[in-house]
Amino acid sequence: MAAAASVFHRVRTGSKIGAQYDQDGNLIQVETREDEEQSVKLAEILELLLAAGYFRARIKGLSPFDKVVGGMTWCITTCNFDIDVDLLFQENSTIGQKIALTEKIVSVLPKMKCPHRLEPHQIQGLDFIHIFPVIQWLVKRAIETREEMGDYVRAYSISQFHKTHKLPEDEEFLQRKDKAVRAVLDVLEVYKPQRKYRRQRDAGELLDEESRVHSTLLEYGRVSDFLLRYGFSKQSKQDKVDERKSSLAGGSQAAPPGMAEVSEEADLQAAEEMRIKTLMTSMAAMANEEGKLTASAVGQIVGLQSEEIKQIASEYAEKQSELSSEERSERYGPLQQHRRAVASLNKQIQQKTKQLEELQAKHAEVKTGCDEAKIKLTEATELSEKLEKELKSLDEMEEQADSSLLEKLRALVTMNENLKQQEQEFRTHCREEMVRLQQNIEELKTASGQDTEEEKERTELIDKQYNTDREKLQKIRLLMARRNREIAILQRKIDEVPSRAELTQYQKRFIELYSQVSATHKETKQFFTLYNTLDDKKVYLEKEVNLLNSIHDNFQQAMSSSAAKDQFLRQMEQIVEGIKQSRIKMEKKKQENKMRRDQLNDEYLELLDKQRLYFKTVKDFKEECRKNEMLLSKLRAKGAS
Repeated sequence: MAAAASVFHRVRTGSKIGAQYDQDGNLIQVETREDEEQSVKLAEILELLLAAGYFRARIKGLSPFDKVVGGMTWCITTCNFDIDVDLLFQENSTIGQKIALTEKIVSVLPKMKCPHRLEPHQIQGLDFIHIFPVIQWLVKRAIETREEMGDYVRAYSISQFHKTHKLPEDEEFLQRKDKAVRAVLDVLEVYKPQRKYRRQRDAGELLDEESRVHSTLLEYGRVSDFLLRYGFSKQSKQDKVDERKSSLAGGSQAAPPGMAEVSEEADLQAAEEMRIKTLMTSMAAMANEEGKLTASAVGQIVGLQSEEIKQIASEYAEKQSELSSEERSERYGPLQQHRRAVASLNKQIQQKTKQLEELQAKHAEVKTGCDEAKIKLTEATELSEKLEKELKSLDEMEEQADSSLLEKLRALVTMNENLKQQEQEFRTHCREEMVRLQQNIEELKTASGQDTEEEKERTELIDKQYNTDREKLQKIRLLMARRNREIAILQRKIDEVPSRAELTQYQKRFIELYSQVSATHKETKQFFTLYNTLDDKKVYLEKEVNLLNSIHDNFQQAMSSSAAKDQFLRQMEQIVEGIKQSRIKMEKKKQENKMRRDQLNDEYLELLDKQRLYFKTVKDFKEECRKNEMLLSKLRAKGAS
């Protein structure tokens, strides 16, 4: 049975330690440790949910289950996924409701194409290590969905707004749109392509497509020559160049490369010009008679009056003189005009900046005054509202109260005010009367001017007695202050001595601190031993690697001759012997450490026996003290009787 008890009392590392009791049956306070990795994952999950926007995870009163499951349901609903499950989340649910909710969440995740698998018991058991990747994926999906829906909702709201409302910029744009459209249409009308030539009917029909394109473009002017040269006829030029190269290659002599390229370009240009000329010969002008005057136009000009003709001529001369003067000014003084314009513009800029600074300063002053006035206005409005509320409450109280009682109260209030006023007047009158009497006394003293000798001696004796009594009082006060200081010092000393309850608290705190320090010391020692063992292991592994590398490097050289081979074998035997000796040393060290461990374990068991004996002795001593107190109380009772 003892063995079974020891088996059942065995505790797994990393979990909560079971309850332990001392000899008196009191519970021993032992340090409890949670799974650190689970707590770290829970903290990361809560940070993810807060970053995503689920701020209920910040509430401290909720359990971890409510925070995590609430966050998962929030993410799933945020994703706008069309599912046939009611994910109604309620806090502080029963076990059945929690199980049903976790099963619904687990059934929804595959439909959302979640790459991570999760079981209901993992959510119910708060297995945060497996929950974390699912939460991470859900938060990412929720953020993406919210961004998509945010853009969609924003665009939809903007379109709905523009259907019924217009901004000032939109109205201005619509006003300018018509003018801009008309201007663009006028420009297009002015600069539209005009046909200048027409191909004659008796000219022969062009067979190839490239020639037809050239002819059509030439009908709209010689501006298209550039396009003809470097656009459409590029392929034909390349073909001609290839033909010329092939012909030159077949000849007996070859020209230099630079001269060949120049001649080819010149030949191509000449051929292109000849082609354009041949196409232009078959063209006829469209507007041959535009520059000629018809008979009707000549009759209209002749029909004008001579005075109007003179007036038009004079206006023409004036315009021509103005244009010539402008041309001269532009020809001889553009630099001076530019400098003058720049100087005037700089002056205007400086003036405008000064005006802007003054206006900004005035604006800041006016703004501060406006803010102060607003604050005062808000305070005044609040005060007026309070007064109105109080007046309304007083009016309601008056309506509810008795009218006769209110009249009595009003009469008493007026009487009280009158009495206060009379009291104030009486006080002022008394002060004035006191001042008048004091003045009379002073006048009488100055008028009499002589006192009797007996009265002087009497006043001197009174002053001496007063001074002596005052000195005694001062000494008594100093003595009392000194005694008070001594009493305060003694009181502090008494307070510095701890009581029995404080000593027990100190003892408990020191024991707890000692247990924490010992646990930390033990953990640190374990880390040090682990580091030392790993360091030794690293050193031995490095030695082994170096040894194997040296063997590998010298093996081919050692196998080249028999002497080197023998020497290599001897070295290998020496190395093996050294390894055996080091192994023996390490085993010896291990044995010593094992013996020391056994010795310390024996000492620990002896100390445990002493501790048990100490607890037993203390318990017996307490029992004997209790019996002694009972006997003493009985003896006192008998002595008193």
